[in-house]
Amino acid sequence: MTRVAAIDCGTNSIRLLVADCDPATGELVDLDRRMTIVRLGQGVDRTGRLAPEALKRTFAACREYAAVIKELGAERLRFVATSASRDAENRDDFVRGVLDILGVEPEVISGDQEAEFSFTGATSELKGRDDLATPYLVVDIGGGSTEFVVGNAHVRAARSVDVGCVRMTERHLVREGVVSDPPSEAQIAAMRADIEAALDLAEETVPLREARTLVGLAGSVTTVSAIAQELPEYDSERIHHSRVSRAKVREITEWLLHSTHAERATVPSMHPGRVDVIAAGALVLLSIMERIGAEEVVVSEHDILDGIAFSVA
Repeated sequence: MTRVAAIDCGTNSIRLLVADCDPATGELVDLDRRMTIVRLGQGVDRTGRLAPEALKRTFAACREYAAVIKELGAERLRFVATSASRDAENRDDFVRGVLDILGVEPEVISGDQEAEFSFTGATSELKGRDDLATPYLVVDIGGGSTEFVVGNAHVRAARSVDVGCVRMTERHLVREGVVSDPPSEAQIAAMRADIEAALDLAEETVPLREARTLVGLAGSVTTVSAIAQELPEYDSERIHHSRVSRAKVREITEWLLHSTHAERATVPSMHPGRVDVIAAGALVLLSIMERIGAEEVVVSEHDILDGIAFSVA
């Protein structure tokens, strides 16, 4: 077993996994898995730059993660950065800060690489299950982008499009610096049109409708599952491999879109950092399910982070 550390720094959150990995079998044994909402992508869609306060939050999380990695004695570390740091003009400030704190440069990967890692992490445990038909469609709904990957044992086609819970919220639901509470029907319609256009782009290269099992990843999807199960707190074990019907996703999405910040904040299983962006993330999920006719989504807690850890080992 090789002890590895993987960090996934996205638009909304930064996550750490320290695990023992058997490179021969692909088995991962978690030692520490944690997530911090840092909102690195704050304002990037509008300004094209990483905000100083966003960098400060991200570097604080990196210092915390560096201490965990040192304490657990990980032999190798890979730091992968996704949508926000791909788009920013001042990405070099981000790279230098991470290098100073963790001793490795963040790899600002392409959307296609992101999709490959997500598929590996999400499907490695599903292979051979009789109740889940292939091909899989793995959908990773992030803060700034969404990755679509279709495959069986290996990836057949992948595409990353620029719709995510943070980007859609900032583009359509913010007026004069604050999130509409709740949004108007016109705002919702504009957001849905943007999502549908992105799905059209994804379908140019990925045969979304050929999928027989939809696997959903990342915080928007796991939060919808937690709400569907009415969990009293966030519970990874109950969320991992849970299934949520399209009808339930539609019901939850409608409530989220028409609720106030205060109402959403009362959901006990929701991270405070997701309260303002969860409605957009849920709408992305619902739009995908409606587009491909998926009756349910299989929710996975294992995603790009696990794929990064496999690649390190």
